[in-house]
Amino acid sequence: MDIIVPEEKISNVISADICVIGGSCTGVFAAVRAARLGADVILVEKANRFGGVATCGLVGMWHTLFDMEGQRQIIGGMTHEMMERLEKRNAVSPNFRDPANSRIHGVRFNSEELTLELDELVLEQKKIRFFLNTGFSRAISSNGRIEAVIAENKSGRFAIKADVFVDASGDALLCREAGFPLWKAERPQPPTSCARFGGWDTLGSHNLKETVEKYRKDLPDLPCGYYWSMDIPGTADMMFAGTRILNCDCSDGAAISNAEVTARRQIRALMDMYRREFPENRLSLNSMPSAIGIREGEHITSCRRLCGDELLAGTYFADTIGHGTYPVDVHGNEDDSITFWHLNGNKRTYHSHKLIQEERWLPEGEILSHYNIPLSAMIPENAENLISAGRMIDADCKAFGAVRVMVNLNQCGEAAGVAAWLALNRNCTINRIDCSEVRRLLNQGGSCIIDPE
Repeated sequence: MDIIVPEEKISNVISADICVIGGSCTGVFAAVRAARLGADVILVEKANRFGGVATCGLVGMWHTLFDMEGQRQIIGGMTHEMMERLEKRNAVSPNFRDPANSRIHGVRFNSEELTLELDELVLEQKKIRFFLNTGFSRAISSNGRIEAVIAENKSGRFAIKADVFVDASGDALLCREAGFPLWKAERPQPPTSCARFGGWDTLGSHNLKETVEKYRKDLPDLPCGYYWSMDIPGTADMMFAGTRILNCDCSDGAAISNAEVTARRQIRALMDMYRREFPENRLSLNSMPSAIGIREGEHITSCRRLCGDELLAGTYFADTIGHGTYPVDVHGNEDDSITFWHLNGNKRTYHSHKLIQEERWLPEGEILSHYNIPLSAMIPENAENLISAGRMIDADCKAFGAVRVMVNLNQCGEAAGVAAWLALNRNCTINRIDCSEVRRLLNQGGSCIIDPE
């Protein structure tokens, strides 16, 4: 049976130059960049806080800002700015200025402090109006141009008109509602929920994987992911990641609902395991995420797809807007396997936390200094006033395995904000902006975009 939705007139209409849907770090950085250039911006976020997976998901890890040789800083801008701001509050590991250490260990931060710092960042921008606890539901568009979007919160339904829109929803919600084609990977990377524990240091010496397998029969909900953990700056707590929801379609509402509950059951089983194995421990479950960490959902069909072979060849694109060194990192969606293409030239595959295959993908002695990210992979094909920023980037399996992490998508957010402002300022469609101007304005705002040699 179909339900007919009556035609509705929406009288509550607000306007801005640019509207950003999604308040992850990617979306916030897009909004801030555009506002700092002079645009009036409306920022819409469904959660009660900004930050996305970095805050709601408790993933307190960014990666190095430097190239593989440690000779050049290749990521700056708002990621670096946030690290400096968090440093003043003892909320980030001090190694973010150390090329060698940060490449090995990553840069750890306190997700709760980041939540507060993002609040301050947005409040400082007098040209940003923001709406938290507000959902996006519909786009009013025709012929590749969006006129308005419909949002809803406790005050009711309202419309937002803007000249340019940024989809930073993570799930390509605005792109989908505006009618732009999307695609799904054949084997999408699985989602993971993190958790924050106290008393981790009271656990006895043990091999986590072996302990999990010891209790697997009695506790079948134990997680089957690739386990890693990190200390949380400014606290005595530990963040643990290792849950994995296999064969999950993260663009399906019922599937992601089930994934949230399944991941929490895995965390509970982990707690039960430790209580049995170390009955004298003082381990406590201090917090769980308000949203599961989605690695991959739907992708846009863009002006050009980013391919893994060109990414790992170090191809410099005419519209390069970001760089990275995080390895290609592909999590299996049918088991606990994971494959890395490291930029030092090594390819390694692990199963059950054991190295099962190792080879060189580069000639012996060669490394890739960094790879590049093109703006065109963020622009939906035939879009006039819409750009995306986030994990919906148009990239194949191998390329996506590298660019999907936060330090890379943060750069995409900044580029989207600058590109949106240029389209507004130059009165042109988003796919006709001058990308050399995007790079110039990004660097003017603190980024480290390398010009072609």
